[in-house]
Order: sequence, then C-alpha cells, then structure tokens
Amino acid sequence: MIERLGRYNNNHFKNLFFKKIDQFNPTFADYINYKNMSYEIVGKLVAKFDIIQRTETFKTREFVIEKTEDINGRTITNFVKFQCVQDKTAMPDRFNLGDDVKVLFNIKGTKWNKDGKDNYITNLDAWRMETMKLSADADMPPSSNYNDIPPATDVVDDLPF
Repeated sequence: MIERLGRYNNNHFKNLFFKKIDQFNPTFADYINYKNMSYEIVGKLVAKFDIIQRTETFKTREFVIEKTEDINGRTITNFVKFQCVQDKTAMPDRFNLGDDVKVLFNIKGTKWNKDGKDNYITNLDAWRMETMKLSADADMPPSSNYNDIPPATDVVDDLPF
C-alpha cells in the first residue's frame, strides 16, 4: 500500500485521507486529523504492553486503541498500535483498559540498510493521551440565551428621557 500511495504527492495524500481538525465527520479517516504533522484518534484502550529498555538511554512502550464505527450499516473495527518513547512511556498508566481516550501522535518513518537491502518502518509516536467523555454535554449546565431571561416586572422608569 505504501508503494501505491507513493504515486501521489504529499498534499494529495493529506487531502485524500486526512481532514483538518475543524472539519469533523465520524469516519475512521476523520478521527485521524491532519494538522501541522500532528494527528489524533479517539477510541477505546484495549492493550498496554510493558516498557522495553532498547539501549541504556532509550526505552519504548506500546499500546493499542480500538476504533469501531458504523459505515453504511456495516461495523468496521480498526486496531491501531502506538509507541511511546522515553518520558512518555508512563503515559498509558493513567488509563484503564476499556477507557475511551484521545491519542495525539506524530508519524515517524525510518530507513535502514541491511545486507544491501533497504528496509523501512513507520511508527505512530504518541505524545499525549486524554480522557474522552462521550456524555460530556450531559454534565454541562443548560445554556441560556436572551429569550430565556424573564421580563422584569418591577422596573422603575426613572430615566430622564
């Protein structure tokens, strides 16, 4: 799939697969929002893995978000694995499995050559996680507008004009 996408220029790819954050529609591609090379997705935390000490000074940790949506009467489930590095490896500890979370992340790509063959890897590097409340509006007090203000009944008209 990466080779197929390589035929398109970078802007075509962004416009085709990613929406700007202010244009929100509930499809999987829309939950991954493009803005200044930072992306976000909302889903359920389904797996947290142990911290792996890669070198003396570098550590990583992975976790998985499940994103289920209904598209034209068909349920589609995606499992997206993220990586945290260094001081961010403790980030998933604040959340329980099954929690709805928003993950903000960057896409990182690496190329290396082994035995004369080029190899590539893509990582989704999470740098922030937030709790998502699906019923956040239920906790908000009802808003009022000008028409909701009751008319004053005991107004004294003491204006000189």
